[in-house]
Amino acid sequence: MGKKSVKENKNVYQISRENCNLTRDKAAEEMVFVSADRIEKIENERTAAHPEDIMAMAKCYKDPGLCNYYCSHECPIGQEYVPELKSKDITQITLEILSGLNTMEQEKNRLIDITADSNIDETEIEDFVKIRQKLEQISLSVDSLRLWIDTQIASGKLDSSVLDKN
Repeated sequence: MGKKSVKENKNVYQISRENCNLTRDKAAEEMVFVSADRIEKIENERTAAHPEDIMAMAKCYKDPGLCNYYCSHECPIGQEYVPELKSKDITQITLEILSGLNTMEQEKNRLIDITADSNIDETEIEDFVKIRQKLEQISLSVDSLRLWIDTQIASGKLDSSVLDKN
């Protein structure tokens, strides 16, 4: 078995692997097409990871959040369009969604008024921006819920076949 790393500035990929108590060799064996040498280079940031590497790591390490991290931090398109999701408790996620939906219930009629004529004029733009921001917060909360579900499935706490039936 390999020795435990004492490196101080570990990247997210190394931390995730170590959280699974996997050596690079064992991880490479489980991932099949990602070598221990490649894992070491990615962890020490001597080579850029490819999306396929990250997907294999996320599955092997049972850490779907690695995909979001990669997209929001390393992929040029993702850096522009994919927000970073933080791991949250299901209770916090639920409360954020419900709070957002309650606010939107109040804003719904204003949104209808603003967009009914297919134009947003200078008297409506401030309200429209606030509504858009609230919708973006709800969207982030829904994305956090998806990540939470994926993490629960990866860890074996939820059965994906039950979720897929509904």
